[in-house]
Amino acid sequence: MTWQTATLDKLCPRRVELRMPAEWEPHRATWMVWPHSWHDWGCKLSIIHWCFVEIVRRLSSNERVAIIVKNDSLEARARMYLTQMMVNLSDVEFYTMSTNRSWIRDNGPIFVVRTSSSKSQTEEKRELAITDWGFNSWAKYSNWKMDNEIPQRLAETLGVRRFQPQVEQGSSRRDLILEGGSIDVNGEGLLLTTEDCLLSNIQARNPGVSRQTIEDSLRVYLGVGEIIWLNKGIAGDDTNGHVDDIARFVGALTVAIAVEEDPSDENYSPLQENRERLESITTIDGHRLNLVPIPMPKPLYFEKQRLPASYLNFYIANGQVLVPTFNDPADRIALGRFADLFPDREIIGIHAVDLVLGLGALHCLTLQEPS
Repeated sequence: MTWQTATLDKLCPRRVELRMPAEWEPHRATWMVWPHSWHDWGCKLSIIHWCFVEIVRRLSSNERVAIIVKNDSLEARARMYLTQMMVNLSDVEFYTMSTNRSWIRDNGPIFVVRTSSSKSQTEEKRELAITDWGFNSWAKYSNWKMDNEIPQRLAETLGVRRFQPQVEQGSSRRDLILEGGSIDVNGEGLLLTTEDCLLSNIQARNPGVSRQTIEDSLRVYLGVGEIIWLNKGIAGDDTNGHVDDIARFVGALTVAIAVEEDPSDENYSPLQENRERLESITTIDGHRLNLVPIPMPKPLYFEKQRLPASYLNFYIANGQVLVPTFNDPADRIALGRFADLFPDREIIGIHAVDLVLGLGALHCLTLQEPS
């Protein structure tokens, strides 16, 4: 069976162009989901609440924070915790919505800037829009149906246009599965992703969908011209290779990359291969990428399970960069590298040893809404 992209031309009669802004471009708000899943954090869920509050406290000093809460009871608890930490609630928005889990980077929408025009228009119109990719809980868990509705609910709440990337064969059409943590963009036409996530695991996410169809969809719905394929993700990552643990754009042609110096570590060879791929890249315009190595922390385990601890799961906010830390000697090195990369932003370390128990960190918990 061959699937093809359901293009924007079929979905909208006017010429439409979508672009996913880089994370460092100005935000109106950061979206988060108040943690409530015992499945993710177990007995440490109460600790995660305070970690969450610290993230909100930091972010709200520079931008709005929009928090999705599962019910009124959780909103009351969130307000109490935030007030105790002296967070100004006038900088926080609350939205009640049923959710399964809190990883809004993956189950939420991907915000884009929409440019449209018609034959009768002499000027282009630019506005915020949402791309609503399908979500099936990384093709691993059964609790995802409420999370899959988040993009549509947010589009309705914000009153913005929603585009659904789909694939079709003849009269049959279905949503294309894609999580936000599986991609990273520079806002100027380049996109990073991994074969481990989008290709080798394709039978679980998008059975029968070709690499070409996936690339076409990324180009149409995110406004990218060139897709850079890395290979594998890090050990302990149950998403099968999300790129936001291994390589991230920090400038138009600058990429921060995770590096493991210990040859005996299971991350050594995969990360080395990814680095070699990036070193060999020449963009369509003839440019080479500037690579900035970020060391990996020492392995973290819980009940013999390797946890996906990585400094690359950072979040770029207005005036800040929030970086996960792990009580590791490499914390200082990583924070220093980010300070060099973002001299005009405050670099803030957020303790993530408990957070990563849920197999995610700061970038997984946050989602930028462009200004």
